[in-house]
Amino acid sequence: MSAWVRREPIVNRQMATTASRLIVRADSAREAVDALNGLADTWPTTRNVIVGLQGAAPDDALLDWQPPANALLEFPAPVFASVEGQALAAQLDAGGTPLCLGDYAPGMALPETPKFRFALADASRHPQLDHAPATPLATNLANHGTFGDAVENGYSGAAGWFFLHGLPAMANKLNPGHAQIIHILNLVRQNAEVAEIEAALKKDISISFKLLRYINSAGFGLGNQIQSFRHAVTLIGYNKLNKWLSLLLVTASRDPAAPALMQTSIVRGRFMELAAADSIDRGQLDNLFITGSFSLLDVLLGSKIDAVLAEMNLPEAIADALLRRAGPYAPWLALALACEQDDVPALAAQAAALGLDADRINRAQIEALAFADNLQLD
Repeated sequence: MSAWVRREPIVNRQMATTASRLIVRADSAREAVDALNGLADTWPTTRNVIVGLQGAAPDDALLDWQPPANALLEFPAPVFASVEGQALAAQLDAGGTPLCLGDYAPGMALPETPKFRFALADASRHPQLDHAPATPLATNLANHGTFGDAVENGYSGAAGWFFLHGLPAMANKLNPGHAQIIHILNLVRQNAEVAEIEAALKKDISISFKLLRYINSAGFGLGNQIQSFRHAVTLIGYNKLNKWLSLLLVTASRDPAAPALMQTSIVRGRFMELAAADSIDRGQLDNLFITGSFSLLDVLLGSKIDAVLAEMNLPEAIADALLRRAGPYAPWLALALACEQDDVPALAAQAAALGLDADRINRAQIEALAFADNLQLD
């Protein structure tokens, strides 16, 4: 079996994304370490990254991991019950690998050293967590509502996709506050005159500011600093600009959970773009990015997806994927969603159907996460 990586966001009490959790599913610690070392060149560096193993017990192979400066190893608390486990943790700590506790339960007997940055506990089994040996993070939350309960009961944040579940009902029409961004986006897709688009942008200075910030971000990789919308059109063209205006729509929400939702959407879009880079025509990659980025647009804007898309001039393939999970982009969206589930066989099957292996999926996920982090969505 190959090593497969899946990711989870970590949020604080205010639902701001503060770190990421990578869970490596492998048959052995050696296999996991080899996969992690192979991803070092594309590692996300903006926030802390907690790395845990699934399916493999920690052993001496972990000593060969070369953790990036912002990486922490999730060491299962039950392993400390053995002398060998305590010795391994001490060696990792002495070697400079920061540790956090995984599978923590209240009342566990733990050695005084090493010290831990975080303690991850299953909140479904331990809803109340006081006096934890490190900053406590909840795992296995069922939905958005249970997060509030966890925070009230002693947790400082949570890891997982709980915020995608238990969401309020969507409105049947578009919020007027988002109409201006959609108007500008439609102008770009219709190849309107630059002067007309500039005039629309000037009606909302915050839109112009965010657009230039995104285009100038590290994720875009331009050598020149973009100073104006006209300069952006000249340098990157309408098609690429459409991609970045789409980001504005994704980041327009003011919901408390919006930062985590925004990051999820953008990672999906960038992942789809990267995963498909050798499989479809380059001219369609921006559309894949938009498909993934718009996959939570109804939640972000508080409006049903059909109501949002009715106001937009989008290609049929994007609309088919978002509304009906059909068409040429649907398998790539399904792949992005599979990366968020704890079901490696399903992910492997979806990847194989698209001619992709674990290494390609892992690298695309990590690159996409680094891209979204660099946008500074919070």
